[in-house]
Amino acid sequence: MARLHEYQGKQLLADAGIKTPKHVVIRKPSELDAAIAEVGLPAVIKAQAWTTGRASIGAIAFADTAEEAREAVNHMLGLEVKGFPVTEVLFEEKLAIEREFYLGIIIDDANKCPRMIFSSVGGTGIEEIAREHPGKVAHALIDFRWGLRDFEARNAIRKTGVGGKLQVKLAGAAVKLYKVARKSEARSAEINPLVLLESGEIAAADCRVTVDDYAVFRHPELGIEIAREYGHPPTALDKIAYDVEKNDYRGTFYFIEMARGYKKGDKYLGFHGAGGGGSMMSMDALTKRGYMIANFCDTSGNPPASKVYRAAKIILAQPEIDGYFGSGSGVASQEQFHSARGLVKAFRELNLSVPAVIRLGGNMEDEAVRILTEYTKDLAAPVEGYKKDDSADFCAERMQKLLADFTAPAEKLRPRPKPAVNKPYTFKTITGSVTYDHDLCRTCESKVCIETCVPQILKLEDGLPVLAISEEEAAKGKCSECLACEIECAVSGAGGGYVDLPIAGYDEYVKENG
Repeated sequence: MARLHEYQGKQLLADAGIKTPKHVVIRKPSELDAAIAEVGLPAVIKAQAWTTGRASIGAIAFADTAEEAREAVNHMLGLEVKGFPVTEVLFEEKLAIEREFYLGIIIDDANKCPRMIFSSVGGTGIEEIAREHPGKVAHALIDFRWGLRDFEARNAIRKTGVGGKLQVKLAGAAVKLYKVARKSEARSAEINPLVLLESGEIAAADCRVTVDDYAVFRHPELGIEIAREYGHPPTALDKIAYDVEKNDYRGTFYFIEMARGYKKGDKYLGFHGAGGGGSMMSMDALTKRGYMIANFCDTSGNPPASKVYRAAKIILAQPEIDGYFGSGSGVASQEQFHSARGLVKAFRELNLSVPAVIRLGGNMEDEAVRILTEYTKDLAAPVEGYKKDDSADFCAERMQKLLADFTAPAEKLRPRPKPAVNKPYTFKTITGSVTYDHDLCRTCESKVCIETCVPQILKLEDGLPVLAISEEEAAKGKCSECLACEIECAVSGAGGGYVDLPIAGYDEYVKENG
């Protein structure tokens, strides 16, 4: 599910006719004076962070004076929640509240329909309220054909003991909330609390809206940058990774930063998984040894070598990680040498400077481990490869040993530049391009690129590698970006092959973040 911030959800409610507090979003302290002028005092100030218990960490404050407001805004904009900085603060009018309720529209997967939930005593700990005061919580299943009708909402609310004009007002809010949820294709839309004001009006004092991942592309108006649920707004690196995934349908590439602000020596590792169950098992093996996971990454579902390469580069863009740990399910059906070549290309390009332990269990695992270990021997940091019979716990033990014995290079290693080409022969691939330096190719005796080209799209012409298919076919995916023409050429050929696989925004990110 993709989350909306509170202020975004409240805008949807206001557009549907549900009263919300007057508010302004503050992104820097200098905006406070204008916010006070527009909203007034007293005010409620809330850090826009996707976490429960905001009040307990100082992420919600009440301010009667400009000085109190300034202190709260400065505190919240300097606050980190789950390791990620708060970048937006909601500044809104303080409501005169007489009574609190809970109202939610939730997709009920078991019944395959939306469910309305209403509590007449608020919703903090709605599950506990339902157990301890079952008469105060009511449910109503909603038929998609008709939506939530007013009489259905009133019938549910009546069961909690609320009657009269208040019942009518609350039912009206419920019908409007359903329309918000239906229009935005939300998995859940909750107002907690929905409040009765001293003026007799009903208002949404807080709200939470989460949108179905698969519906996000239909709702650009919601401004959701990444169609999945994070515990924090997506970081710059999250966005770079997501651009890779959304533009390449081949296999899965899921990446999320899980921590920020750590330093070398804090035992944070870059994590590269393949398959959910194996990844969880592998992360457990690391955390048992006191290591922290800097990111979660999954490349599974038979990804091309090029996608594994991009994933590895993005993981290694986290400058303060102490090591690189890759381990998945161990039963992959795809030839694992594809992943090995992707890792080798990334490790060699970046001049890997942290120890790496990679478990490449599955089809052709022997060849995968050979490629991974043989082709990285000259790097400054050790790289070890393991197979499906090597447990995740054993691999974590090896990671611990390598880190204990490793001495980092005295100077920061620079990435290797792209090779200079004297006589290029180039063709486009589905996400990049392949170039052969025919000056070098002329001196090559092995012609290993022809032999190891997995899709067999190359041929020799006057002793030089060229496409055996049209350039259009190569660009549409006939070139699978297996990377053999670069990796094998560098080891067993003349070094004339190079695959360029750009990552949008990557170079700028690395330059800015070291």
